[in-house]
Amino acid sequence: MVSFGMAVAGRMTGKVFEPVDPQTRTFYAELRPISDDHVPEALAVSGLDRETLIREGRDPAEAMREAAAWIRDACGNSTPVLAAYPLSYDWMWIYWYFMRFAGASPFGHSRCIDMKTLYAAKAGVPIGWATKRQMPRHLLSQRPHTHNALDDAIEQAELLQNLMAFD
Repeated sequence: MVSFGMAVAGRMTGKVFEPVDPQTRTFYAELRPISDDHVPEALAVSGLDRETLIREGRDPAEAMREAAAWIRDACGNSTPVLAAYPLSYDWMWIYWYFMRFAGASPFGHSRCIDMKTLYAAKAGVPIGWATKRQMPRHLLSQRPHTHNALDDAIEQAELLQNLMAFD
């Protein structure tokens, strides 16, 4: 993982989801690589430069501890839940980095929601049909998909807000 971003999408109060502007509470970090093993094509998608990350990227332990503190502060008395599309990709990296470098995950071992599955369940479609290309346009964020981790987090927060309001 070379960078990650997080944005607060909202809060559950009882059974009611209360959205918030996802640009108001955000966290972003670019990390120093932890090994020489990498896929140049995958790195190119992010627009980040590996040599720059080696020199200027944040220490993963420092960044993950700071991210955990940010989550605790952002959530207050609420329970944090990681939402992602698709969850399986983001969860494996975020969870591993929190466990390895911060000693614990602020999301526990399972406080997460896959927005692809959420859409499939709400729309009554098979999971294979729960792609962004097949979702109604009004559910998608209107932001461009830049592959910058913070931009993507804000975009995904808007998708979650729209899915929570979708009947």
